[in-house]
Amino acid sequence: MLEELRLRGLGVIDDALLEFGPGFTAITGETGAGKTMLLTGLGLLLGARGDAGLVRRGFERAEVEGRLRLDADSPAAAHVIARLQDTGADLDDGSLLAARTVSAEGRSRAYLGGRGVPVSVLSEVADDLVAVHGQAAQRGLLRPAVQRGVLDRYAGAPVRSALTAYRELFSRLSTVQAQLLEVTSRRRDRVQEAELLRYGLAEVDAIDPQLGEDAALRAEIERLAHVEALRRGADVAHAALAEGEPDGLTLIAAARRALDEVRGKDPTLDALGVRLADVSYLLADAAADLSSYSDGLAADPLRLEAAQQRLAQLTALSRRYVPASDGRIDDVIAWALDARVRLSSLDGDDDRVGELSAEHDRLIHELALTAMQLSAARATAAHALEEAASTELAALAMPHARLHVLVRHRDDPAGLLIDDPATGTNRRVAFGASGIDDVEILLESHPGATARALHRGASGGELSRVMLALEVVLAGSDPVPTFVFDEVDAGVGGRAAVELGRRLAALARTAQVIVVTHLPQVAAFADRHLVVSKTTAGETTVTSVNNVDGPERLEELARMLAGLPDSALGRGHAEELLAVAAAAKQVA
Repeated sequence: MLEELRLRGLGVIDDALLEFGPGFTAITGETGAGKTMLLTGLGLLLGARGDAGLVRRGFERAEVEGRLRLDADSPAAAHVIARLQDTGADLDDGSLLAARTVSAEGRSRAYLGGRGVPVSVLSEVADDLVAVHGQAAQRGLLRPAVQRGVLDRYAGAPVRSALTAYRELFSRLSTVQAQLLEVTSRRRDRVQEAELLRYGLAEVDAIDPQLGEDAALRAEIERLAHVEALRRGADVAHAALAEGEPDGLTLIAAARRALDEVRGKDPTLDALGVRLADVSYLLADAAADLSSYSDGLAADPLRLEAAQQRLAQLTALSRRYVPASDGRIDDVIAWALDARVRLSSLDGDDDRVGELSAEHDRLIHELALTAMQLSAARATAAHALEEAASTELAALAMPHARLHVLVRHRDDPAGLLIDDPATGTNRRVAFGASGIDDVEILLESHPGATARALHRGASGGELSRVMLALEVVLAGSDPVPTFVFDEVDAGVGGRAAVELGRRLAALARTAQVIVVTHLPQVAAFADRHLVVSKTTAGETTVTSVNNVDGPERLEELARMLAGLPDSALGRGHAEELLAVAAAAKQVA
């Protein structure tokens, strides 16, 4: 239930506080007083798109705050509480605090339970708590998709479960169809790709490169190309260490002997002697290695040529298959591994087509069965909705009107073939994300009249009452704690207006109902009456909202009836309306 709504700096509203209660609340006021801006503010709180043009002149931002009381036992509240836990928002003594700001620069912020949240979360939570209906909702009711949604909401679990199963199959079928199209439509390209991969892999296999082989070959070629220079350098180094007089090893030995003569006299000098011993061993090993290196170094022109040819082959492979790899043969080997995997996938196309085709046929069969189950559930619900809504229309001063809810398959010559048990024939139908059905609501305004589609045969007043009748019926199967109606009484007057007020009061027994109305017959049935008024001082216009009762309410109803708040006849008529409404609510 919406308990409070506070608006600051929004349009013509400087600062207004609306306090709501359970039951039926009517909001009235002169045209242009700001009733629409109240609903605009509520829309912002429910996640509507923000607009910098809504910010009142002289304010940095428009602010909307609301307090919603949650009934812990209701399914809607349970879903909302679970969503709040995901966002980290908290309840305040069983109430949910929501806020929305729109800056003069157009930046928007949303808050739930003291935490900043995306506007989409605000909208998601609000959808479970408040249903807003206005002229746009009436126009929306003219669309077949909305009418199908109305029927599905009314049908409840039977349609919901069938629709869930259908959509899962439909999604899987769409995926399989896309995969099948991709495999078959690109078959030629995939064959060509497979041939190129086979050619490349055959070339790689013929050369048989090894990891790191190119680097090893470059090192070998460099060595073989400079054999004489390398041998000469090794021989000179060896001679310096172990040949001639004096050589490096002899000098180190002399130094060690000199230190050995004074060993034990000074620890520092002893340590240097140890280091000389280490140097001596290292030089001896180096001299031996230089000798061995020089002895094993031999010119081999044939091996040099073979290494150069092998490196040329590896370089050509690298340039051909991994041109961006700086000639590394390891990248060629990695390419070959990936190519084998890709080739295996391409070679399996025929098997893949067969698997996908079988899966496609299976899904088509299951989807057709599920679609017929969904249609049957809708047809059953359609009959019940017709009866319930027609009963509600009778309570809204349309005693002879009837609603007809038609469920038809969408025929399509290029569609899928199904067995239609209703006709005992096969027919081709179009499958969509919501099934194979088109749903149309028709209005038969009086006996003998032709039932016509709402967008063709319903006046504004009739459409308002049809929408309210459907909403009352849906309230029992898909309950929302709060209903907000914006000028649901458009095009309605006289006795129909009284019946409209009576029905809104009946709906308010099970839900909170907030109605913006111009009709005193509707406002008289309200449990709480808020009046929006506008005052102008100089260049400043301020809108205020007041809760009226007693003489003030009589004065407002008289104004709505006669246009004159002080009219004695108007006040008398207002008193009569209030008495009729009070008596009607007691009887109910």
